Amino acid sequence: MSAPATADAAVWREKDAELISPAYSRYSDLVVESAQGAHLYTADGRDVLDFGCGIAVTSLGHRHPAVVKAVHEQVDRLWHTSVTALNEQMIEAAAALVGVAPAGLDQVFFSNSGAEAVEGAIKLARRATGRSDVIAFTGAFHGRTYAAMTLTASKARFRHGMGPFLPGVHHVRYPYCFRYCSHSAGQSCSIAAGDDIRLLFATVAPPDTVAAIIVEPVQGEGGFVVPPAAFLPTLRALCDEHGILLIADEVQTGFARTGRMFAVEHVDVEPDIMCVAKALANGLPIGAILARHTVMQRWSAGEHGSTYGGNAVACAAARAVIETMVRERIAERAATLGQRVLARARGWQAAMPQLADVRGLGLMIGLEFMQEGAPAADLVARIQENALRRDLLVLTCGIDDNVIRLLPPLTIPEAELDAGLDILEAAMREEVSR
Repeated sequence: MSAPATADAAVWREKDAELISPAYSRYSDLVVESAQGAHLYTADGRDVLDFGCGIAVTSLGHRHPAVVKAVHEQVDRLWHTSVTALNEQMIEAAAALVGVAPAGLDQVFFSNSGAEAVEGAIKLARRATGRSDVIAFTGAFHGRTYAAMTLTASKARFRHGMGPFLPGVHHVRYPYCFRYCSHSAGQSCSIAAGDDIRLLFATVAPPDTVAAIIVEPVQGEGGFVVPPAAFLPTLRALCDEHGILLIADEVQTGFARTGRMFAVEHVDVEPDIMCVAKALANGLPIGAILARHTVMQRWSAGEHGSTYGGNAVACAAARAVIETMVRERIAERAATLGQRVLARARGWQAAMPQLADVRGLGLMIGLEFMQEGAPAADLVARIQENALRRDLLVLTCGIDDNVIRLLPPLTIPEAELDAGLDILEAAMREEVSR
């Protein structure tokens, strides 16, 4: 039986190469037929532990029963209305989202993805302030549509040959202290204190021209970078001082991933606009912009839209996700398991000096590798391949592709989490000893 299955997988890979755009960059060549919980089941008979969750999407695990139930029930009732009519699920999903959002974010616009949410947030900020410029950060990833790609600065290859880009966008350094700073632990970081932004105000972008500052509370694609605690409050203070809107991109960090429902809650910062997607519907395509009423009301009918945004089936899934996360205290579980993973990962550093930095919040954890003072992208690629051979899927990230990012389901049984970490440790030890 195994030979035909392997042959079938090879055929699917050949068809994929023939029919699917090469623009997709794949982390593996697994051909997945089904999935459950933290497991991917492939066409060639493999059972692979999934520590990537479709890039932080299936945070409740694959085919969570509450989400499956909600989707099945909705499919039998109503799929789609767009703006031709109201639908109850869209309204209920918005209510659930507002109910768990940071204070003041009380109106919702639904889209289909994180990139669309970012695009809309920039339009909204410009419309609400009457200003044009936007500040983003080196290492940021906000999507690949044009405005979102202009904001993105995690890898030059995302932008190569794609210009010209949206005018009025400025990048300053994110407080990636491991790479940019020489201060000791516990000392103040000048980047987190806003010095780079104040210099930008003084030299390039007067603050009264700036509509918004957009920031990932924890950088995702840029390397799972956790900023100093002072950083987001500094941004909030600068925005308040100059009438600038603060946009939190919680597309990857949102919905319990960092040990709070949203990452901004770790430092009690309330953004003016927030973008969410990924884990919101546990795999169905949906994104959303949340904003303060006074900001969202600056849009009038028809100034923004989405044919599929607010799709009834996706909204039913989103409502089920939010209710499940609250009922099962998923954020608290992510915080507890995250501390467990961080403690174990920091223990690996003593035996593996190439593991230069371990960082994260909740179950959003990055392992950065260096060799002879340089980013060790080749080593990370080998570790990822080695882990996959052992039936563990992990993803990579970082501006130099030298970070392993751990994104297991927040519902993963502890025994399966430990089994995955055992595989990863074996893969790392084998590769660093070469």
